[in-house]
Amino acid sequence: MSEGTMQRVAVQRDDQRARNERNAQRRDGRLRRSLVCAAAVPAVALFATACSSDSDSAAKETGATSAPATTAAGGTAASPTVQAAKYQKLPEPCAVLSKKTLTSLVPKGVKSGKEGTSDDVATRGSCSWSSLDNNGVKGSQFRWLNVSFLRFDSDAGRGSGDKQAETYYTSQVQEAQSVTGAKNTKSEPVSGAGDQATAVRYDLKKKEGAFKQQTVVARVANVVVTVDYNGAGLAGEKTPDANTLTKAAVQAVKEAVASVSSANGSGAPASSPAATPSKSASESPSASASPSKSSAKKS
Repeated sequence: MSEGTMQRVAVQRDDQRARNERNAQRRDGRLRRSLVCAAAVPAVALFATACSSDSDSAAKETGATSAPATTAAGGTAASPTVQAAKYQKLPEPCAVLSKKTLTSLVPKGVKSGKEGTSDDVATRGSCSWSSLDNNGVKGSQFRWLNVSFLRFDSDAGRGSGDKQAETYYTSQVQEAQSVTGAKNTKSEPVSGAGDQATAVRYDLKKKEGAFKQQTVVARVANVVVTVDYNGAGLAGEKTPDANTLTKAAVQAVKEAVASVSSANGSGAPASSPAATPSKSASESPSASASPSKSSAKKS
C-alpha cells in the first residue's frame, strides 16, 4: 500500500471516529435531559402537595374558611334579635293614684298635682304633689310626693328593654342608699309591686327641720317606677313617723305599677317580636331626674 493510500485510510478512520463520538454525545445529551425531566416531575408534585398541605394547616390553625357561612337556603345567616319590649306606653303620671291614696299622702294637696316636662311622654313621665297643713303657732306638717316613670325599648345593640330597666332599677336603689348627709338609712324588699321593688328610707336634716325621706323603686318588665315621699314637722310640729310614711309610699308605688299594665291593655305583650330602636330613655338613664336628689331639692 502506497503512502498516499495509507494516509487516505487514516483520514477516513478519523472521520468515522469523530462521527461516532458526535453521535454518542447526542445520545448522552438526550439521555441526560430525559433523566432530568423525569426527576423534576416528582419534585414539582411534591412541592405542590407541600404547599397545599401548608395552606390547609394554616387555615385550620386560624379558623379561616374559604367562604362565609350560609344557611340551608344559600343565604347568609340572619343577625340575632332581642325580644320586643312588653310595654309600649306609659300612663298619665298625674292620674295614676286614687283620691284615697292622695288624701293619705298629701292631705292638703290632692289637687296640686303638677306634671313634669318630657320630650317623649311614651318614654318618661312624672308628677309631683305638695301639702302644707298649717296649724298656726303649733307649727305645720309638710309632705311632698313625686311619682316618676321611665320606659326602655328593646334594642339589638343595648339589649332587651327588661334588661336595661333592671340595670337602671339597680342604680336607682343604690343612689337612694347613698345620699349625702343621710342618717339611719334602711332598705327592705317590697312584694306585690312588679318584678322587683325596694323601699329605702333615711333621715335628712335641713334648715327647715328634720325630714323623713322614703324612696320606693319598682320595676315591672321594661318600666321603672320611682316614688319619692318625704315629710317633716315644721316650726315646732312633731316629726312624722317613718313607718307610716313608708307604708303610704309602698301603697303609692303599687298603684303606679298597676297603672302601667292598665295603660297597655292589662300588660299584653307587643304584637311584633322584632326589636325597636331605643329612644331617649335608653340613651341615658341619667337624663331622668334622680329620685333621691330631686326629692332632696323639693323638700
